[in-house]
Amino acid sequence: MVVTTSDKIYDVIIVGSGAGGGMAAYILTQKKLKVLLLEAGRHYDPETETAMFNTPEQAPLRGVSTPDKNFGFYDATVDGGWEVPNEPYVSAPGSEFKWWRPRMLGGRTNHWGRYSFRYGPYDFKPYSRDGLGFDWPVSYDEIAPWYDKVERLIGVTGRAEGLENVPDSPPGCHLPPPAMRPHEAFLARGFKAMDIPVAATRAAILTQPHNGRPACLWATPCGHGCSIGANFQSPTVLLPVARATGNLVTRPNSLVYQVDMDRHGKASGVSFVDRITGEHHSARGKAVILSAGACESARILLNSKQGGLGNSSGLVGRYLMDTVGSSTAGYFPALEKLPRRNDDGMSVGHIYVPWWGLNKQKELGFARGYHIEIFGGQRMPSMSLMGDYTDRCATPFGAGLRQEMRQKYGAICSFDGRGEMIPNENSYCEIDPEVKDKWGIPVLRFHWKWSEHETRQASHMRKTFLELIDRLGGTPFEGLDTDGEKAISVGGEIIHEVGTARMGHSAKDSVVNSYGQSWDIKNLFIMDGGVMPSSPDKNPTETILALTWRNATYLADQARKGAL
Repeated sequence: MVVTTSDKIYDVIIVGSGAGGGMAAYILTQKKLKVLLLEAGRHYDPETETAMFNTPEQAPLRGVSTPDKNFGFYDATVDGGWEVPNEPYVSAPGSEFKWWRPRMLGGRTNHWGRYSFRYGPYDFKPYSRDGLGFDWPVSYDEIAPWYDKVERLIGVTGRAEGLENVPDSPPGCHLPPPAMRPHEAFLARGFKAMDIPVAATRAAILTQPHNGRPACLWATPCGHGCSIGANFQSPTVLLPVARATGNLVTRPNSLVYQVDMDRHGKASGVSFVDRITGEHHSARGKAVILSAGACESARILLNSKQGGLGNSSGLVGRYLMDTVGSSTAGYFPALEKLPRRNDDGMSVGHIYVPWWGLNKQKELGFARGYHIEIFGGQRMPSMSLMGDYTDRCATPFGAGLRQEMRQKYGAICSFDGRGEMIPNENSYCEIDPEVKDKWGIPVLRFHWKWSEHETRQASHMRKTFLELIDRLGGTPFEGLDTDGEKAISVGGEIIHEVGTARMGHSAKDSVVNSYGQSWDIKNLFIMDGGVMPSSPDKNPTETILALTWRNATYLADQARKGAL
């Protein structure tokens, strides 16, 4: 194999361009460090590639999901998904795990739902609270100022709610939340009757102009991308600023498979294959940041050295976690009586339900909690919704069917539970001894197991949804089984993988320190969800951004001192 080595030495090489990689580039380039950003996927420009005002009937198959477009034709993941051509992965016998990989500039920040929650004080110290899992080596108070910075930069809606373990942001951090839509007000009454709190959604979607970006037009789902930059995506919010400094070089289609080392035991750069030409290259840098995502960063470390690079603890790839998920949908006749209207708004619910059972672990039979995301209303319909309504119409076709569907449209609401998984030793990724990708790079093999804490939690989600639907006179039609083992999502399906390279207090119990710095190799950093010791019910993106802002600032300071 011929490897072409560049003579140029960068101050920092960053692998990955999503939340972690994009934020690292944003910080380090402004601190005048020369940065090479390597992205495994292709270049992507939301401004020119987002079908902002296209409607379903204009798309092939009217926009429905296909094997190469898992979330529909308009989804922003333009290259990637559950299966990536030429890049397989393996689930171990008895395990099932799904691995979402976006092969594009900006990674998952182009596709995510934009829910933006701070982790709370309990989330950073779960072991101290209930004796399960692991504490973080940092507290909420240490990370709170970095959350402030992130929210002021990217724009996050919300308001002070005064809820336990749901931190309120200081004045000036949150944008005004949008008003509840009729179906949300209806559902909120039901939740409150069950003594369950409802809060304004916290989402990285602009409700007013912010930092030179316009407010959202409510034109298209955020998962399609945003050509005007009204939601948070790395290619529209972070990378343009980094590029404008003149200190950033971006190289797409560069699949990194190894961290290179010098004779002094320090990282000297990375090796990668060009996914288009198949040529192998080596880039040189004074420091290396892995921000390829929890699983891909672990794969790079495990492939870099026999037994894994930076793996003196033996924990690289271990304690992989994902969010617990379960969903139910219901039909509510009361919503048929509302006047026809346009319920366009944020593509996520304008309200959500934070976890309300923080002090009920023994009563509930599971240790951690979940939040509820709510969807519904009279918005642009998709083909996938039509069957749900035609099944409820008496007229089989023609004008009568259309009239019935107009009357009933908006009466279906769905509920997604998103909960905390406790790390366990049976969930991890490792290098498969036989399978390799197109370029001869060994692939990951996944082992996965939910514990009873998670399956009981999924059962509780379903029972809660079904009780709400019943109280409001509705009829459930999807997600009816309350058996937790059947109700729970497949590992990886919620696309919130974290763990695999957790932070801790020492090299014995962790892969990196509280700044994402390898205990074994001081100029090697991990800045993605892999460093998280736990997986709270709150979506991880805002915490990845906050940690990376903090840790990249630390890296720049260490580089200035010559300490790397």
